[in-house]
Amino acid sequence: MSLPAPYAPSGSVAAGHRGHPGSALAAALLGFFVITLDALVVNVALPAIRTDLGGGITGLQWVVDGYTLIFAALLLSAGSLSDRIGARRAFGLGLIVFVAASAACGLAPNLPSLIGARLVQGAGAAAMMPTSLALIREAYTDPVKRGRAVALWAVGGAVASASGPVAGGAASLITWRMIFFINLPVGVVALVLLAFAARSPSRRVPFDVTGQTSAVLAMGALTFAAIEAGSAGFTAPRVWAAALLTVGAAVLFVRAQARGRHPMVPLELLRQRTVVISCGAGFAFMAAFYGMVFVFSIYLQQQRGLSALATGLAFVPMTVLSAFINPLSARAAERYGPRVPITCGMFLMTGGLLLLALVPAGTPTWALALLMLPVGMGGPLAMPPTTALLVDSVPTQQTGTAGGVFNTSRQLGGAMAVAVFGALIADQSHFLPGLRISLVLAALATLAAGAASLHLRPTAADPRDGAAMTIPPPASPLPEARCEKETLR
Repeated sequence: MSLPAPYAPSGSVAAGHRGHPGSALAAALLGFFVITLDALVVNVALPAIRTDLGGGITGLQWVVDGYTLIFAALLLSAGSLSDRIGARRAFGLGLIVFVAASAACGLAPNLPSLIGARLVQGAGAAAMMPTSLALIREAYTDPVKRGRAVALWAVGGAVASASGPVAGGAASLITWRMIFFINLPVGVVALVLLAFAARSPSRRVPFDVTGQTSAVLAMGALTFAAIEAGSAGFTAPRVWAAALLTVGAAVLFVRAQARGRHPMVPLELLRQRTVVISCGAGFAFMAAFYGMVFVFSIYLQQQRGLSALATGLAFVPMTVLSAFINPLSARAAERYGPRVPITCGMFLMTGGLLLLALVPAGTPTWALALLMLPVGMGGPLAMPPTTALLVDSVPTQQTGTAGGVFNTSRQLGGAMAVAVFGALIADQSHFLPGLRISLVLAALATLAAGAASLHLRPTAADPRDGAAMTIPPPASPLPEARCEKETLR
């Protein structure tokens, strides 16, 4: 049997090419793996990058946030792209861009070139993330199997989280450029698997130029203001100018979505309680987890003198534990409903972050590694049921858009954490107080998300195993959508 072209025109699934659900899931998992890996692996390698290419804390922040910023800004229209040309084609195109940009990162001759390649890498990741969820939604029609598939998809991110810090530290022993070349073979394997996935349906979705442009301006200006505040101060004219641009662009975005003929984020979507809580939890998780990894990667190397490899190893207990928690969270959601693991996970992260913020400065590194465990447990406990809940709370034709909104909130949380926390630790003479303030801010975010998750609607009983995750109908039905109640075991 010849391989179907991954980028053939999408539409209804052709006879003889219904695809294999496992191939779609595996491709989506690998895509999520490299996306997450590149968000984490860079942190440990930052000192090595600065030694080789130069630049201060501001340059290092842009190496991290150049990726996450474009990732977040383009996710909204990437969801619409998934709906327009089909999830499989959009995922494949994004993967090709991501792999090519990864090669450019590894070959970058200077810091501006690296930051530019990271921007392109973020664009490719933006196309891949929402379409990976859409691939799973199309491949698994049964809600129980789909919930478990989403949990397995999350394992890709968990494994990347577990291996990222160590891979970054180990690669730095040879050259930091190796952290980007890892993506090349993984990307090729994912493209081969994608060839076996079913063709995705497509529908006409106009492009919201005003909405996308204003979103990029708002997020970019906000990130610029936060990063520059660390080096120039919060009263610097360019910081205030960026803040004003943020407000103006945000107002324009909301106006475009409310009055535009073809908004890329229908405001009705944001009126659903489940969508709002899911996005809030995603934002808090990324701000807490990735912000903590960022500041501790710099702290352990610059303030404590650890090598890149030793720094990566310090994160191993937390990240390895998270890989084991991910699959268990789906089972917990099936048995107790989504509210229990989401709430417990967020509160667990809150406790861990506060402990890290309050420990004495002379605490041994091994003790810090153990204190990171609640943070490593809480996020993986909360995120898979949060993702599954979101996917099942919207109609199929808007899965890509909903996935874009959800992952935009996640990436924006990570970008803001790096920008704000980086500004707080920019002054080396006040590094430790800045680190503590950063951890407290992260704890407040997860605390708020945990409190909000208490307002998720109660679950209904399932005669098969006594409890279930029931997705309530939206308070304000989306256009052309019927209210559905789907029960997950």
